[in-house]
Amino acid sequence: MSNQLSSITKMLVFLLILGGNIMRGHAQQYQPNWASLDKRPIPEWFQDAKFGIFIHWGVYSVPSYRPVGTKMYETYAEWYQEQMYLPGGSQNFHNRVYGKNFDYRSFGPMFKAELFEPDRWAGLFERAGAKYVVLTSKHHDGFTLWPSKSPYSKNWNSMEVGPKRDLVGDLTKAVRAKGLRMGLYYSLMEWESITKKDGGHYIDKAIVDKYRIPDPKYIDNHMLPQLKELVLNYQPSLIFADGAWDKTSEYWKSPEFLAWLYNNAPNKDEVLVNDRWDIKNGLHGGYYTTEYDEHNAAMGADHPWEESRGMGQSYGFNRAENIDDYQTSASLIGQLINIVSRGGNLLLNIGPAADGTIPVIMQQRLVDMGEWLRINGEAIYGTRAWKNNPGKVTASSNNKIYYTTKGKDLYVLSTGWPTEVITIDKIKASKKTKVSMLGVDASVKPKLKEGKLSFSAPMATPAQVKGAYAYVFKVENVL
Repeated sequence: MSNQLSSITKMLVFLLILGGNIMRGHAQQYQPNWASLDKRPIPEWFQDAKFGIFIHWGVYSVPSYRPVGTKMYETYAEWYQEQMYLPGGSQNFHNRVYGKNFDYRSFGPMFKAELFEPDRWAGLFERAGAKYVVLTSKHHDGFTLWPSKSPYSKNWNSMEVGPKRDLVGDLTKAVRAKGLRMGLYYSLMEWESITKKDGGHYIDKAIVDKYRIPDPKYIDNHMLPQLKELVLNYQPSLIFADGAWDKTSEYWKSPEFLAWLYNNAPNKDEVLVNDRWDIKNGLHGGYYTTEYDEHNAAMGADHPWEESRGMGQSYGFNRAENIDDYQTSASLIGQLINIVSRGGNLLLNIGPAADGTIPVIMQQRLVDMGEWLRINGEAIYGTRAWKNNPGKVTASSNNKIYYTTKGKDLYVLSTGWPTEVITIDKIKASKKTKVSMLGVDASVKPKLKEGKLSFSAPMATPAQVKGAYAYVFKVENVL
């Protein structure tokens, strides 16, 4: 009898475990609607990473030109195909240099990437202190940097034209070998096929008539299969969608794809997406995205977000930009600090040349950021915004002092050598509170009065200071 009870007990335990597993399995199934999809949490790795590298590279890297402007969007060189037809854009340049009858697709064979060394790129990104990389697998011109099986990508992909290699696959392998996560940008729209909200075309109608993918075929026979190719072949940690601005998510069938992704991706627990799956950003999807500070001021710590920008005013390499059009290393580090202090990530863009080389000025900026992060990275990686931040911080803030937190520790980041006393309130300071300055071989002596902690930068010679651009105080066990 006891043996029978034991067997029954074991069977009941087994059924309970099995039932629990089934329930958990059902709980993880996402439905193709926003009510279900928007409940999916953002994977923790993204919120800890803080700093990534964006790469805009493709056929547009051959002409790599657009007149330099002062307003947002008007210097984006990756928009060359659209701009070459506009008198106020790159039309005069195109006609003068390449000829009026030179079609954009004729740039394809010129995009050779003959000096592309993925291991060298990945080594530079690691040296820069980046934790993830996002490559433009396909921009608005429709050219894919991988051998897409879509019949509409025939003779318009990097395996058949130009480099004659799988650029996505080569870089993915190199980036992961350095311990970084690999993400992929994908444009939902293509200028040769998708019309504007008003029904007009982005480029010359003769080109549209020649290459347009029939509308009934575009989503089901081209776009969705390409997205699934990328997921199944390369397992990106992140998918950065773009180009949804003319159509609704129902047209793009975004909910259907995301439900498939969250339920069936080989790395479904790791992968995340941004918010550009609908005619308007920020409605649905994953983390919020801003670029060049647009809408950046509204971003806070209540929802994961990411600011992307180039070092100049363009994502794709723009040969028309000069030294004064580029951000300094100090400015870029200051922006990283500002963004992270508000709970965001910085996705800093580079625009390689068509031959696969990264412009030296971009390399120099990345190396500078990496050297700063090697000293001060603990105040960036894995941190969160401080809810008791004493001053409002926006994208355009001229603050010199910023704050981040990690566990019970508070980090005070100064974008210049502090010349005044720093006073902090609303913390659990005591006489045992310890304050140190990262990368500085000199002691900091804090003072506690009426619950407020104050301290100054230590007396230190240049030889005692191991960093530049910005300085960090670590205040331990006060949260």
